[in-house]
Amino acid sequence: MSVLNETARQLIESGAPAHFVTLGKGGSPQMSMVWVGLDGDEIVMAHLEEYQKVRNIRRDPRVALSIATGRLNAIGMEEHLIVYGTACITEGGAPELLQRLAFTYVGPDVVFPPMDDPPRGYLTRITPERVSGMGDWR
Repeated sequence: MSVLNETARQLIESGAPAHFVTLGKGGSPQMSMVWVGLDGDEIVMAHLEEYQKVRNIRRDPRVALSIATGRLNAIGMEEHLIVYGTACITEGGAPELLQRLAFTYVGPDVVFPPMDDPPRGYLTRITPERVSGMGDWR
C-alpha cells in the first residue's frame, strides 16, 4: 500500500516545483529544484545528463523531496509535503517524461526538451517510505 494519500498525489502532479535532496559523498545534502510526476505509486523525474544528483543516487539511494502548496493554514504557516524514500536510476526515457511533465509545468503547447535530438538521459524513480510536512498527508 502506498504511503501517498490522494491529497499528496494531487500535489505531486499539480505542477508545483519540488525540492529534491540527495546525499553527497561525505553525507552532506545536495538540493535541486525538479519537475515531478507519478508512475503508479512511484514519484518520477527525468534528467538529460548524469548530473550530481544522479551520481549521488547511484552511491546512496536515500532521498527526500519537498513541495510547498502555496496555501496557508489557520496559523499562517504554508502547507507543504515532505516525502522520504529510496530512489533508483534507470537509463533512457528522459525526453518522453520531460515532455509529459512540461505539459503540466509549462503548458499544453510546449515542446520539451527544446532540441532536435535530446540525449536519452536518466529517470529517477522514488519509492516513498514515509511522509511528513504541514497538511493532510496521512
